[in-house]
Amino acid sequence: MDQATWERIVKYTELQGTSGQEARIRAALKEEITPLVDRVETNQMGGLFGVKEGKADDPRVMFAAHMDEVGFMVSNILPTGALQVVSLGGWNPVTVPAHRFTLFTKAGEFPVISSSVSPHLLRGKGGAGNLSIDDILFDAGFESKEQAEAFGVRPGDFVVPETKTMRLANQNRAVSKAYDNRFGVSAIASALHDLDGVATPNTLIMGANTQEEVGLRGALPAVQQFNPDIFFAVDSSAANDLDSTVGRQGLMDQGTLIRVFDPTVVTSPRLKEFILQTAEDNKIPYQYFVSKGGTDAGAVEKYRAGLPAVALGVASRYIHTHETVWSIPDFDAARELIVALSKNLDRSAVDSITEF
Repeated sequence: MDQATWERIVKYTELQGTSGQEARIRAALKEEITPLVDRVETNQMGGLFGVKEGKADDPRVMFAAHMDEVGFMVSNILPTGALQVVSLGGWNPVTVPAHRFTLFTKAGEFPVISSSVSPHLLRGKGGAGNLSIDDILFDAGFESKEQAEAFGVRPGDFVVPETKTMRLANQNRAVSKAYDNRFGVSAIASALHDLDGVATPNTLIMGANTQEEVGLRGALPAVQQFNPDIFFAVDSSAANDLDSTVGRQGLMDQGTLIRVFDPTVVTSPRLKEFILQTAEDNKIPYQYFVSKGGTDAGAVEKYRAGLPAVALGVASRYIHTHETVWSIPDFDAARELIVALSKNLDRSAVDSITEF
């Protein structure tokens, strides 16, 4: 991985933006890809895509990440000034307490901490017991509800994790927040740099949707807007390799993921075989992946008479927390596969995938 790519990933992972609050990511992505494409378009959901125009009869190929990361929204302000929240995206409640966040209000941004219970206060109470998001308050240091409101805090304000991106001792590994799915944003932006000045045999549509973490909401408006022939969701999935690699799927450093099944998509055999052949022809390491969760591919597969859709990506440890550990070689493999597919999906290839 070159320095420019590393700095790109740092930029996108450290930007803060949960579902419905993706403006900073959208602005950064627009600035970066505008010189690399023929035009940039947005939609009313906040999605943003760059288009590299092909010929009139070329297929339309779409690669879509999602901009949002998991976070929270203020639902109530208590008389003490503490904040109650609802989750935006899936959280394991035990990972939430005692972390730093940023509270975004109309009046500005403020540091805020997720509450935890001191072990001193648990003595004689049999431990912490079962924890839910409803049990966790957020503390910005306000003395009262009135003081919080004086600083502009209102229900509907966003609370987003705050942390730094860094390489680990093993220089092939890194840690950051929001790798789900600033990985996808970074990979698509990097692929567009690789394709700068390259004429692909298709109209290439690359960018990112919004609000994926709260129900895959931004994907369908995007495919209705651009009417692609094939759709690739570029996303990060949960690695399951820490205690053993025997019989597990989603292994770090084993290449990009090709998702063959999840609860929302059974990948088209012809599309799967084309992806596998492309990876093998270009000596790109890959691994099969069966997932228990869905991606934007599941939101668009039933578009029109049916849209061939599949998720590509990487496996990362501890997604949907403050600190995700991920593999630099896996990122490079995913980027290379996006570029190779973009160069090889011509009219003949797309027709062979889509015809029955």
